[in-house]
Amino acid sequence: MGCGKTMQLLQVAFNYEERGHKVCVIKPRTDTKNGTKLLTRIGPERETDFCFDRSTDIFKEVSKKYKKVHCVLVDEAQFLTPAQADQLMKITIELDIPVMAYGLRLNFRQQDGGFEGATRLLQIAHDIEEIKTICECGHKATLNCRFLDNKLMTDGPDILIDDGKTKIEYRALCPACYEKHLKGDK
Repeated sequence: MGCGKTMQLLQVAFNYEERGHKVCVIKPRTDTKNGTKLLTRIGPERETDFCFDRSTDIFKEVSKKYKKVHCVLVDEAQFLTPAQADQLMKITIELDIPVMAYGLRLNFRQQDGGFEGATRLLQIAHDIEEIKTICECGHKATLNCRFLDNKLMTDGPDILIDDGKTKIEYRALCPACYEKHLKGDK
């Protein structure tokens, strides 16, 4: 989306490690574009500690192998299941490890409830901080939009993996630009 979520996650990891603390960095296996790495548009990258899928018990994984970390950092948190969001809360309560999750709050369809993991995180989070980004017009972008071959899409599956035949792109837009793209005025 281009707002710097992954960059901020990497900055938090750096801050912990600079002070001699260990972190556990995870992301969903569905985020296949960089394998097991986190990459940013401006360069920094990092290997994850583990990738999870919808059946992974994140609490069990962290309590077995990462119990001595000082923080768990989750990228693309919108792809969590509600149960996994609850497992993250359990990590903060039972293991006394802070968890910071970075992700989108709403899918590209804008109206059907969004991502179930994001919804659950919004319900149980201790703190929520918005990371702002800019629309192509220069105004604050608030909408996550999917473009397929440069055409705005308003329907389809939450997860669409680039097959190399079509150009799949996600852009952050303000409501006014969204409406213009919807009408075909852009």
